[in-house]
Amino acid sequence: MSDALHTQSAHALRERVAKGETSAVEIARAALDTIHTRDAAVGAFLHVDGEGALAQAAQVDRARAAGEALGPLAGVPIAMKDNLCVRGIPATCASKILEGWIAPYDATVVERLRAAGAVIVGKTNMDEFAMGSSNETSAYKLVHNPWDLSRAPGGSSGGSAASVAAGMAPLSLGSDTGGSVRQPAAFCGLVALKPTYGRVSRYGLIAFASSLDQIGPFARDVRDCAIVSEVISGRDPRDATSVDTVETLAGTYTRELERDVKGLRVGVVRASLAEGCEPGVVLAIERSIDTLRSLGCEIVDVTLPTAEHAVSAYYIVAPAECSSNLARFDGMRFGPRVESASLEETYGKTRALFGKEVRRRIMLGTYVLSAGYYDAFYAQAQKARTLISRDYAAAFERCDVVLTPTAPSVAFGLGAKTKNPLEMYLADIFTLPPSLAGLPAISVPCGLSEGLPVGLQLTAKAFDEATLFRVASAFERATDHHTHRASMFAAGGAA
Repeated sequence: MSDALHTQSAHALRERVAKGETSAVEIARAALDTIHTRDAAVGAFLHVDGEGALAQAAQVDRARAAGEALGPLAGVPIAMKDNLCVRGIPATCASKILEGWIAPYDATVVERLRAAGAVIVGKTNMDEFAMGSSNETSAYKLVHNPWDLSRAPGGSSGGSAASVAAGMAPLSLGSDTGGSVRQPAAFCGLVALKPTYGRVSRYGLIAFASSLDQIGPFARDVRDCAIVSEVISGRDPRDATSVDTVETLAGTYTRELERDVKGLRVGVVRASLAEGCEPGVVLAIERSIDTLRSLGCEIVDVTLPTAEHAVSAYYIVAPAECSSNLARFDGMRFGPRVESASLEETYGKTRALFGKEVRRRIMLGTYVLSAGYYDAFYAQAQKARTLISRDYAAAFERCDVVLTPTAPSVAFGLGAKTKNPLEMYLADIFTLPPSLAGLPAISVPCGLSEGLPVGLQLTAKAFDEATLFRVASAFERATDHHTHRASMFAAGGAA
């Protein structure tokens, strides 16, 4: 298959399969060939399931030949972050403490993707247990940004982002706790959505911070992102935090894509353009504001006064929850066990398999939950979280979506922030407030700075993803930022 065909949108590939212009098996082989050719340089994949992908693709082709109705992602390759369970293949969370563990079941999102005809090609690299902002904490290998291999792809879903940016799959799934799909999307020039908390089932997602984790898609354009979001969303009785909503999701997002945005109010957080943003990022955001104004949007200024405390609050709440969730990894039930003279020593030596960043967060979380410190730290962080939610509620009285940069910089160099954890944490300064408030937020490409992508973040009211897709699609149609491709595309190779 030609590289031009392989780099088409997911919805275009699905239509070609439906019309018989190509087969799902041919597309799957093209994806697997591209992974084989390019991933040695990128490091996006931890496991490639070639046999399984071809079997899934053949099933799609048999369904088409039999005249059966095809799902909205029929024959489309998709990569899965390695904290999502896919039956019969490894799920390591990029950690040595889960090395060799094979998932015995499919996550709910995987079940829904299979039902939609998607072809799962493999599991992608990530920051260990989703803790990181650059994909440099993986226990196995670095992920390189396909735009510039010396730079980080963002984290923690860096492998999922890089796999799409390098043309190895048209779609991927990641998880977003504090920005882990949106920030990599900004660094890699992609579209990514963090859904409202409760919109997508977390069943089968290996937990980091249970009150924050959400699963979201990466795509090269807004339509593909909307299609995947429709497929994976909805109530799941196996996840008590998933929510029933009044609308029928089938078609809800894609129907919004062609709607006019004239009269919609876009709230700009001006302070976000003065909080350590690189000049090139500020320029791209200002031009994006002008574009939305030219489309008929009303631009209003809004404030999020408590957002300045988001980093502090997040790095108390998330570690507290991770210290509880990761207690289950003790060598007794999952992954390898380091046998020792006593049970206590076995626990200790096995848990030494956790990487440095994971150990740091577990210890911090255990500390803030301990007697004498709970009220001083954890309870205060939860109060700050409530105030951030109230800030958004006040902003939405004046606007329909809130606009900020996705990240304060373009992709930084590998190793540039690893010696200073606080500097790394600040890479998520704009993605953390929507996460703490449980709100939906989308990142879309909005320009280049130093030849690298800049991301625009739009946040909406809870369960109003439809408005996000409406605004993001209008912006995309008015610009060509989503058509810019990473250097890995230009490099050619089998596809």
